[in-house]
Order: sequence, then structure tokens, then C-alpha cells
Amino acid sequence: MQFLKHMTTFLQGLSRSRRAVGGVLALLTAAVVVLAAPSPAMASENYANICEVSYASCQTGVQAGLVEGQCMTANATSHYTQVCVKYDGDYVYVRDGQADGHAAVAEISGGNGDIRNRFCRNPYGYGTWAKCNFNWTESGTKWVAGGYFANRNQFIANSLWRFSDN
Repeated sequence: MQFLKHMTTFLQGLSRSRRAVGGVLALLTAAVVVLAAPSPAMASENYANICEVSYASCQTGVQAGLVEGQCMTANATSHYTQVCVKYDGDYVYVRDGQADGHAAVAEISGGNGDIRNRFCRNPYGYGTWAKCNFNWTESGTKWVAGGYFANRNQFIANSLWRFSDN
């Protein structure tokens, strides 16, 4: 009889600990889901109104250390945004050249195909580089610009150079 009493107590304790472990696991799962979900800035590639049209492609670049390709720097009005294009691979790099609270943006426009405007945003702050990987057609002339979005409707940019058949 004493054995049954001890077993009952043991099983009740085990049941409580399983519920506790289950509760802790549920809490941890919820925390992982919340932390793994992208922030609003990461989730939306519609950081400007032009990003919502069918002929535009907008990306938020990944932080980059190694920069390759042809590079130029925009003027002071365009916040000294620096843009590099590596033609082999269709990579665009953009450097934030001014600590102003605005994300630096590079634009590749023109060319052939359905997408005419490609924007690469660097939201990582002054002095950082971001890299975007676009897939544009090699034919046609494309223009490169660097600057920032002052708001969702206004892109302040400096035309930097153009390239063809790359």
C-alpha cells in the first residue's frame, strides 16, 4: 500500500513537471518565432513608392566588406553615396557616405527587359557597404545613380555613369 502511495506521488510530480516542461517549450518556441521573424524594415522591400510598380525591383542589400567593380561617388547633395557595379554577376554595392539617418541607395536604370529600375538600399549606417545581386539583361544601356530616398516619393540622386552591353 505504501508503494502505491509513493508511486501516485511520483506520477503526480512527473505530470506537473511535464506540464512545466511543455509550458517552457511552448514559451521558447514562441520566442524563437518572434525573434526569427523579419523586422518591418527587413520584411518589406517596398521602402519607396516606386518599389510597388511592376517595372521596378527593390532590394535591401546584405552587408558587404569586399567591394568590387567600377565605382564612383555622388556629390554632397546626394550625401556622398558611393556606388560600385561588378558587371560580371550583376552585383551592385552601395556605401552610405553621410551620417544623416537616411539609407544610401543605388539605382541601375534602363536596359532591356521587364525591369527598368533596380534599387539597392543600404540601411546599415554611415561608412557601411551593402551588396545587392540583380539579374539584368546584358544588352542595352544602363545608367547608374547614387543617393537616398528623402521620403517614399523623392529620390535625391546624382547620375554617376552609364554602361552598355555588360
